Amino acid sequence: MSQERPGPAIPFQTADTQVDNAALDAERQLAGAVDAMLAGGALSGTAAQFAQPRGADLLARTAGVERWHDQRAAHGLWQYARSLEGAPYPIASIRDEAGTGARGINFASQDYLSLASHPGVAEAAAKALRDAGPHSAGSAVLLGNTKTSLALEQAIAGLVQAEHVALFPTGWGAAFGAITALVQAQDHIVIDQFAHASLRQGASAATANVTVNRHLDVEHVRQLLGAIRARDTEHGIMVVTEGLFSMDSDTPDIARLQALCHEYGATLLVDVAHDLGALGPNGGGCIEQQGMLGKIDLVMGAFSKTFSSNGGFVATSSRAVKRHLQLYAGPHMFSNALSPVQSAVILECINIIGSSEGAALRADLMRNVESLRGLLAGEGLNCIGIPSAIIPVLIGSEKVSRLVGKMLFDQSVFVNQVEFPGVPVGASRLRLQLMANHNMQQLKRAAPVIGNAVARARSAIQAGEARLQRNQGNA
Repeated sequence: MSQERPGPAIPFQTADTQVDNAALDAERQLAGAVDAMLAGGALSGTAAQFAQPRGADLLARTAGVERWHDQRAAHGLWQYARSLEGAPYPIASIRDEAGTGARGINFASQDYLSLASHPGVAEAAAKALRDAGPHSAGSAVLLGNTKTSLALEQAIAGLVQAEHVALFPTGWGAAFGAITALVQAQDHIVIDQFAHASLRQGASAATANVTVNRHLDVEHVRQLLGAIRARDTEHGIMVVTEGLFSMDSDTPDIARLQALCHEYGATLLVDVAHDLGALGPNGGGCIEQQGMLGKIDLVMGAFSKTFSSNGGFVATSSRAVKRHLQLYAGPHMFSNALSPVQSAVILECINIIGSSEGAALRADLMRNVESLRGLLAGEGLNCIGIPSAIIPVLIGSEKVSRLVGKMLFDQSVFVNQVEFPGVPVGASRLRLQLMANHNMQQLKRAAPVIGNAVARARSAIQAGEARLQRNQGNA
């Protein structure tokens, strides 16, 4: 009877050994992927390089940014143009631009009080559609107003304690329209260095006399106003800031800024897009928290963060200012007005925000915010700013943040990976957006995934760049 020869001894593997081997395999795969990304240029460059292309052919000269896109997209590193498969719920299905789908925890949508899924809001939209149809059929100046939009003007006026409100089809239009209508070429603008692009582009379009103040630096604003008034007492000055800065989750001293504007004969404009409705005891945002309701020259905002709709507004104590905006703010006069459905949705959201239910939703939101900030800090991450629906996790390196964004998408945790032009070059970050109806299980699952992804990405990029340098040195 023949006997088989014994094969080579197989080392005994415990469960821990198998886990260690799997982890090593994962790190090898990540290292290989990073090497390919670095070699292919997918982690290099920023959008700043392609912002002002040269060449006589306006269309052909855009090819550079498309080649850069293709390098990134080939490795799954293009974070823009993703799409929701359904509603912006805490658990959502999304697809990237290439069509790759995933379902997971959603920190990328702006629905701070979860009103986009509120049955009362859905019913308000359905009723408006039945009663008034889907379209306003005109600009606000030319029969585009509806009884619902007029009621909305009054509701916004009550929320921010202003007397007059002009509505706009977008928040961008409200910012751009207010600045370009009120500021003339000979006037001056002092604007925070991190102000939203709509405010910055409005300022540039209105006048060449634009001065940028250091972020949140009230004393710098004083110096700039003093210098302007020392040489020009005849023309206007607008000081532009935000209630809550969307990439840093921080807020200025609004009372001091308004006092400075009074002292130097300037006008203060505060953009409350990200805080109105979601912050403050009654949903009045940072201006309510700072005791400034009804005391600010101009308040403008957007409905797309807490009010479940496109649209924007400018609020003022002056009827004359509203009249001026009606005639000279291009996005108001020359764009179609908010639809009856949009107006009804926003109006219902305001009703909820001002109710006991709204207070409970804000409490739920802030409980989630405080919990997730604590969990992320426990992972060693730098969550900047004050507690708000926005949690910015500072990364710095665009290479690291791009890799983190891909790793999180692959693990079904959806965040916004932000780099230039959203923030300065070298200040890349993750922007997480919380909702009132996120739950603790989702937060506890996501935090270690995010922490692990950031740590692994930093290590992998550092090691990959070292290998690339060695290889180039040996070539």
